[in-house]
Amino acid sequence: MKLFDEISNLGEIRRKLHLSQYDFWNKVGVTQSGGSRYENGRNVPRPVRELVRLVHIEKIDLSKIRKDDLIVAGLLKIKNPNLYKQLKEKAKLKKS
Repeated sequence: MKLFDEISNLGEIRRKLHLSQYDFWNKVGVTQSGGSRYENGRNVPRPVRELVRLVHIEKIDLSKIRKDDLIVAGLLKIKNPNLYKQLKEKAKLKKS
């Protein structure tokens, strides 16, 4: 899934994760009632859609992300792209 791709059927994603509406939507800062409206067809704003992608699809714990870490990763990608690629591959292997 690419950044800013449309995510369809949020309710199905939530059910596959075996989460209540409250637990699913609370992790991205949306109320249960707001999430219910999104699941029933209301337009999901891009920032909310991206948070759902990061938290529930990419499995990123937002509480562990720090700005400095993102800056370092960006610098590594620019200054040493080979090392960045190697580390990214190792991370993928560790994830699976």
